[in-house]
Amino acid sequence: MKLSQEDLSDLASGAALLATGGGGDPYLSYLAAVQAMKLYGAAELISVHDLADDAVIVAIGAVGAPTTSLELLPSVDDAAKVLDAYRDYTGEKIDAVISFEIGGGNSLVPIMAAAASGLPVIDGDGMGRALPEVQMMTYAIAGISATPAVAIDYAGNTQVFHADSIEDYEPMIRNFAMEHGGMVLSVEFRMTARELRACIVPDTVSLSIALGRVLKSGAGNALQIAPALEAIFEDSPYGQLKMLFNGTVSDFSTTVVGGYDVGRAVIEPAEGEGPALSIDIKNEYLTAWLGDKLLASVPDLIMILDVETAQPINAERLRFGQRIAVYGIGCPPHYRTAEALKWVSPRNFGFDFDFKAIEDL
Repeated sequence: MKLSQEDLSDLASGAALLATGGGGDPYLSYLAAVQAMKLYGAAELISVHDLADDAVIVAIGAVGAPTTSLELLPSVDDAAKVLDAYRDYTGEKIDAVISFEIGGGNSLVPIMAAAASGLPVIDGDGMGRALPEVQMMTYAIAGISATPAVAIDYAGNTQVFHADSIEDYEPMIRNFAMEHGGMVLSVEFRMTARELRACIVPDTVSLSIALGRVLKSGAGNALQIAPALEAIFEDSPYGQLKMLFNGTVSDFSTTVVGGYDVGRAVIEPAEGEGPALSIDIKNEYLTAWLGDKLLASVPDLIMILDVETAQPINAERLRFGQRIAVYGIGCPPHYRTAEALKWVSPRNFGFDFDFKAIEDL
């Protein structure tokens, strides 16, 4: 299907919901993607099953601290430039592009590259949410090498990366982002369609568009939008949507640490007495605690909606006094495996407890 401007608007909103607070600002990337489509024409969204087994796909997205994207504005051309730089370096023909994550602004970066280059975009991604580190992508967990990779900064400077392991590559690309303005774009994970089929989180672009339409229709009514969202999630791999909390942001702070936005939010209950909800943040919302009771944790999804507008709130957009509704839902099955939990369990983020599924909490 050809993606329309309305599709991009819905995608930005729905992907911000799945981003669990991370993935970069969706509105700014939406504006850039709309402009790219005006300049180059509409991008085509396809299934990975539409490609031959040996078709070549690369993943493309932004790396860095999302807060910096509010000042270091996205460019219409950078996604296409870094893709061209990758093709020039490798000499390889690319058949399609896919997102790192269906998170916020990163859901739209491949669309900008695709529109400019005439390539299709795969309906799916490598996380089914947003997560802060490259080794947490399903591509990496499946054993696909992230390098050679090519990155571009805000000034158009490019850098080629080679690494022996994914653990070596993560600090390389993170340091490059920190040294070049805090946010860069990169092309990584050269893979065939056969390889991608084994590790893709499928259909997340079309799911995000459907979620965005529901969020648009429920504007101003976040506390009552759950049934409509549940209906969309019923046919997805995420599981049952749960409303975790309803209240007002009473405290919020983040700081950029090692190329990530790290901090905590505290939400007081909207009505009556009771414990506050606290949410730990590392680019994304990682844990939700009601007093000393854990309600949800990474890799399951914690999602925040503005009560007044029913729109998702990225972590960098949280503010004191906002009235919010907090929802939780399970992660895609990829992350419930023992192999994946080696990389995405709460202990990987510095917490002293093992993962327990949201439906069991």
